[in-house]
Amino acid sequence: MAETFDVVVVGGGPGGYVCAIRAAQLGLKTAVVERDRLGGICLNWGCIPTKALLRSAEVFHLMHRAEEFGFMVENVKFDLDKIVKRSRKVSEQLSNGVGFLMKKHKITVIAGEAKIVAKNRLHVTKDGKTDEVSAKNIVLATGARPRTLPGLEPDGKLIWTSKEALVPNTFPKSLLVIGSGAIGIEFASFFKTLGSDVTVVEVLDRVLPVEDEEISAFAHKAFVKQGMKIKVATTVEKLTKGENGVIATLKSKDGKTETVTADRAILAVGIVGNVENMGFEEVGIKVDRTHVVVNEWCETGVDGVYAIGDLTGPPWLAHKAMHEGVIVAERIAGVKGVHPLDTSKIPGCTYCQPQVASVGMTEAKAKATGREIKVGRFPFIGNGKAIALGEPEGLIKTVFDAETGELLGAHMVGAEVTELIQGYGIAKSLEGTEEALSGVVFPHPTLSEMMHEAVLDADKKALHI
Repeated sequence: MAETFDVVVVGGGPGGYVCAIRAAQLGLKTAVVERDRLGGICLNWGCIPTKALLRSAEVFHLMHRAEEFGFMVENVKFDLDKIVKRSRKVSEQLSNGVGFLMKKHKITVIAGEAKIVAKNRLHVTKDGKTDEVSAKNIVLATGARPRTLPGLEPDGKLIWTSKEALVPNTFPKSLLVIGSGAIGIEFASFFKTLGSDVTVVEVLDRVLPVEDEEISAFAHKAFVKQGMKIKVATTVEKLTKGENGVIATLKSKDGKTETVTADRAILAVGIVGNVENMGFEEVGIKVDRTHVVVNEWCETGVDGVYAIGDLTGPPWLAHKAMHEGVIVAERIAGVKGVHPLDTSKIPGCTYCQPQVASVGMTEAKAKATGREIKVGRFPFIGNGKAIALGEPEGLIKTVFDAETGELLGAHMVGAEVTELIQGYGIAKSLEGTEEALSGVVFPHPTLSEMMHEAVLDADKKALHI
């Protein structure tokens, strides 16, 4: 007879393993089904290893600026193999850490591929053998994978997805990055910093298109200054593979065409949900454009079956998945006071050089609501800590409702802004107003002082510009 659990989570990524931990903390008998490594794409092939690579690139960049800080460093070189090995070691350490957490919380880990056959039954297949697992509640957290486009299919050799880009066996002297969202721009930043000739192609009219237009323009200018070639409002009509590289035919919005030759190309045009061969639609789970449809409580419409994370659509962020995992676990356990996730309060971060971070509405979206708004700005050049760090290029921007003082959005570009943005995230969650934020005392000297100044500037009260 199949073992029965209170909760079975399908997928051991950030959303899945966090959901399992919270369920176990609440006294529920819990299992996780994972077909590969615990930690999912984020820990193994996404968020974490890319940050390890980008840290190496940052160190390399700073070594080239050594004289500016009073050091003499000559003949700086990098070892790509060691950079990649460090990145993989970081991922392995964290994946093993998730395994430890599973044992600590007495969560059963079942290796294999799951298929839902009824609202409370799963078949798990491993090495040709299939077992049945029963659960009072099933949480689907199967994640997503890179999107491909017809005619631009990756081959893992000349045309990469993010996975191949994480473990390159050779350093491309030239690189074509197709897509300028967070994934594309982070890889463009990494390879450009190490010396690759990088061309970024974006079908929309600006890079980092989900960001505030002013921040996007600032980042674009910084990328070009670094030597990146940026082609916006441009499509890749054709990719021709040669023996040791690719030739891309590009077409701009005005109909002009050109060709770009590169050693390698990275396809970074979004992601699609892992919904195939899972039995979703057979049991009544609705799938729309590769993503499972859920309500505000992550319920699929099939009693006792939930879906969380990238599987359910944007924003495709690990921290969104984690929070949803906690919400679902607490709903199943009957915890009082649980609230649905408000995605407007979820910060987004891009770890390029310079970093980009945001939360809430862009200026354009705030205006589109019909409200009267106030906008505050503060440049890094006016901050003592930024100058002392040698990072004077950047901008912090705030958007407020002019009538109520509500913080509608905050947007940043510059050094370490991915660490700063949560301050505004907390302010939004606590329904902070312009008046309340103006009265907060920020420590000096810190980069965070610019957050205060950007609030003050919304009322033309900034002190250091």
